[in-house]
Amino acid sequence: MNRLRKKQNSEEDKIIIAQNKKALRDFFILDTYEAGIALEGCEVKSIRDRKVNLKDSYARIKNNQLFLYNMHISPYGNSRVQDINPTRTRKLLMHKKEIDRIAGKLTDRSLTLVPLKIYFKNNKVKVELALAKGKIKRDKRLDIQKKEHEIEIKRALKKY
Repeated sequence: MNRLRKKQNSEEDKIIIAQNKKALRDFFILDTYEAGIALEGCEVKSIRDRKVNLKDSYARIKNNQLFLYNMHISPYGNSRVQDINPTRTRKLLMHKKEIDRIAGKLTDRSLTLVPLKIYFKNNKVKVELALAKGKIKRDKRLDIQKKEHEIEIKRALKKY
């Protein structure tokens, strides 16, 4: 019984470091996946200091391996090594079966892999990837209209 409680608590112990709000605005999210990430040197310390930017990052499958491009991790200030490129390509860690499943879904040209969040789970850095389809301007406008209507409804309900 104690084991079950510990397991439930560990799933809830996600410390979100950064979110990609632009991805939520620009894409329809079809499916999400969790992946580990291979980091070098003091990158983990920079991530703990929340010096991460996911804004223009994306993931690709190359030689049956998953890589994350353009994720910016600022160099750690107290580090002796300053040679690490902040936007270097980083390898994502997933099981081969999951990568093959994602590759099968990516055969459709309009889909892409976009990181949504980076967080700590059980003291390990994890990335939440999304299989996403791009929105058209019309779709973005409809989303904005829906949000405005919801805000108006909340205001009207507050008055009464």
